[in-house]
Amino acid sequence: MTVVRVSRRREMAALFSGVACMNIAMAGASTAGVLIATGSPGPGWSGVPSAAGVLGTAAGALGSARLVAAHGHRRSLLTTYGIGSLGALLAAAGAITGLFPVLLAGLLVLGLGNGGAQLSRYAAADLYPAERKGRALSAIVWAGTVGALAGPPLIAPAAHTADVLGLPGLAGPLLVAALVTAVAAVASAALPRSKPDVQPETRAYTGFAAAFARPAVRGPLLAMVAAQVAMVAMMTMSAPQLHQHGHGLEVVGWTLTAHMIGMFALAPVSGRIADRWGGRAAIFAGIGTLAVASAAAMTAPTSHTTGIPLSLFLLGYGWNLVFVGGSSLLSKQARKLQGTVDAVVWSTSALAGLAAGPLFALGGYVLVAAVAGITALVPLAVLTRS
Repeated sequence: MTVVRVSRRREMAALFSGVACMNIAMAGASTAGVLIATGSPGPGWSGVPSAAGVLGTAAGALGSARLVAAHGHRRSLLTTYGIGSLGALLAAAGAITGLFPVLLAGLLVLGLGNGGAQLSRYAAADLYPAERKGRALSAIVWAGTVGALAGPPLIAPAAHTADVLGLPGLAGPLLVAALVTAVAAVASAALPRSKPDVQPETRAYTGFAAAFARPAVRGPLLAMVAAQVAMVAMMTMSAPQLHQHGHGLEVVGWTLTAHMIGMFALAPVSGRIADRWGGRAAIFAGIGTLAVASAAAMTAPTSHTTGIPLSLFLLGYGWNLVFVGGSSLLSKQARKLQGTVDAVVWSTSALAGLAAGPLFALGGYVLVAAVAGITALVPLAVLTRS
């Protein structure tokens, strides 16, 4: 029993470290990409870099699921993290040369690493019995707290260091992203060599239609999609909103920290809610919190000391409740569909990143927050019937 516990702790530590590093990387890279796009080619394009990272995450989730099935979690994470680090370097090259398409391509490839990190929560859940799966996967989600505390505050000093070296300032966070993603790959090497989850010859096709066809999957899936769309839209446009009102990278950094703390720090609480009262209870609580976050943003859209930080914190925790609640249900009921569900969630939320820019240009942050709040409430119609 002691040997099992030691092995379990080692695997949890490796999974935790990799996810923490990827959250640091994505926080800095996404923010840098949004700010680069806001300056050139313009505010209407500000959601495109985030969408590129999200689409990469969707593709990474699908690819990672197939790698896990064929080779196990260790090989999957080593591959996706290694590719992600190269993507961050490519994005930095785009920032340095001023080639926007190269920046987008790099963020897309970096997202592949994030896709692998997202499936780590299911690897953690597999280590524990059914009554502890919520807490296990929430512990890996909690790893994002490290990204919340370290990621955004690194943006300004990384930009300053790049300036000192004679590089464009916003290339700095992208270079840091490349470094910490490589660290994630090193951490994943500590995982034991594992057998495939499913033998290739018996693996069933699990596409999008299969995910939507199962009632047990459809409700959690729609809730996770809506929460992701609402969160991505508001989070992506918070940096341009603050920037337009004269606030520098320091304010952007600590405001995003408040959001990411909401996203991850209370994950153990969400896990206990899911284990004790069920994943559906966590989802309903998350939807209500997302609605309050939208209302707070609409009430004080220019307040960088109270309104925006409070709304982003609530936005993050509402997303966390839905994410942990939905993942808890899927970890018990739909093992083969986990990669597909993540791909659907992330690819759909890419639309939020693409639509957020034009919405922001049309009606400002208030319009973005209003649309996000309405979107978060849509799954209630399905959840109450199921």
